[in-house]
Amino acid sequence: MGKTDELQMNQENLADAWRQTLPETINTADRCKVLPDEADSKSLRITIETAGHQMYSFDFKVTYVDSREVKVELIDVERDKISVDERGDVIQELISDYTRHLHECAQALQRLTHV
Repeated sequence: MGKTDELQMNQENLADAWRQTLPETINTADRCKVLPDEADSKSLRITIETAGHQMYSFDFKVTYVDSREVKVELIDVERDKISVDERGDVIQELISDYTRHLHECAQALQRLTHV
């Protein structure tokens, strides 16, 4: 099939769409930041900050493999601005939750990204 199913949307519009949709996908108290990845026009850098006393911050890179499919990579987990070991159970659970939310957001945006 080749490259026919590539993402057709410009990165800034894509980031805007994610900014609008992602807060509806994640827990209401959590905060998120969406920025275009300057090194990769098909990627976004997304930071999700957990609500509550834990103060965890998760950095993800979301890359569009094609117009529908995203690859989600965890870049870093911080607590109070200090990197933490992401192998603990609580953090692993949060990572898998957020990864699922990021995929859900990408699915919700298919009406825009998949032409």
